[in-house]
Amino acid sequence: MKRLVVLGSTGSIGTQTLEVVREYPEAFSVKALAAGRSVQQMEAQIREFRPDYAVMWTQEAAGDLAARVRDLPVQVLCGMEGLLQIAALKDYDILLTAVVGMIGIRPTIAAIEAGKDIALANKETLVTAGHIIMPLAQKCGVQILPVDSEHSAIFQSLNGEPKNRIEKIWLTCSGGPFRGKKKEELENVQVEDALKHPNWAMGRKITIDSATMVNKGLEVMEAKWLFGVDYDQINVVVHPQSIVHSMVEYQDGAVIAEMGAPDMKLPIQYALFYPDRVPLRIPRKRADFYTLKSLTFEAPDTETFTGLPLAIRAGRTGGTMPTVYNAANELAVAMFLEKKIGFLKIVELIGKAMEHHQAVPEPDVEQILAAEQETYEYLKGLF
Repeated sequence: MKRLVVLGSTGSIGTQTLEVVREYPEAFSVKALAAGRSVQQMEAQIREFRPDYAVMWTQEAAGDLAARVRDLPVQVLCGMEGLLQIAALKDYDILLTAVVGMIGIRPTIAAIEAGKDIALANKETLVTAGHIIMPLAQKCGVQILPVDSEHSAIFQSLNGEPKNRIEKIWLTCSGGPFRGKKKEELENVQVEDALKHPNWAMGRKITIDSATMVNKGLEVMEAKWLFGVDYDQINVVVHPQSIVHSMVEYQDGAVIAEMGAPDMKLPIQYALFYPDRVPLRIPRKRADFYTLKSLTFEAPDTETFTGLPLAIRAGRTGGTMPTVYNAANELAVAMFLEKKIGFLKIVELIGKAMEHHQAVPEPDVEQILAAEQETYEYLKGLF
């Protein structure tokens, strides 16, 4: 039985992870859960999965939760200190990190140093600190198991093949709700429009990132670290049907792809059971090749969706520049969701933050977090 620590347990990936756990009680137990401020939802998870520890981000939320579950033998912790404490526990097997943002870096490092495998759904950890995370994982003999559907597809397509035979990675994307539109058509789009993803059910922030294609830019940077390839070897291709989740092209011209109906539980389950592949218990739609009329592919429109080439520029620059890209996007998306800025302003602010920043090469964690804070302060100063 694998014992899990789940960071971000009340979010989209976290709740779907617990759905998998619910369907395989003989395979998993939950050692600890962590969330932000969703006290009522966390209480329900504690009562069902009976973890030894629960972490809430704020002291207020932790106090509220502790009062609600005082009848249960669970220790309620708070903030980054609590996240680090549960990440470093000895008696568990795998940490699934699904928190949003750079908050995931330090707990991931703590878990790796404790010898725990990482099921990674927090892409910001590798985007901003891949130069720290991947060598540390190798040193500690820890597996980094991708949970993003695209990176899981690449991971699966690499099974049994030497990585030094990769010619290209084809990273697919649906194109989001605004595929085919030009900039002038996006001037007045509303939050509600941007949240209407055609294929995937995701959290609000990542859904907006998909609409801007910033999410794909972050995934390009993540793929560079996960699979040890150069940026010249990563191609983004728009695939509106979201059936082909990504592909690996090898030096001999063969292309191996992972395909299936769009459902995040599949890559979650694959990461948790790896290296096993178990029968499907959770009812979910399957790809039906008798009714599937076509699979289409097209180049991304990088003139309209400039967040993608900006991400590649940030990745090639390296150092703290990917942190600035990510931090600027986080703040800009939050402002857009609060209807304080327009949709196109998101990527505009990312570009301004990158132009303003002098990249620090090979930053340590403190320098990464300092670059994040400096980016927030610079952008807030523009308003």
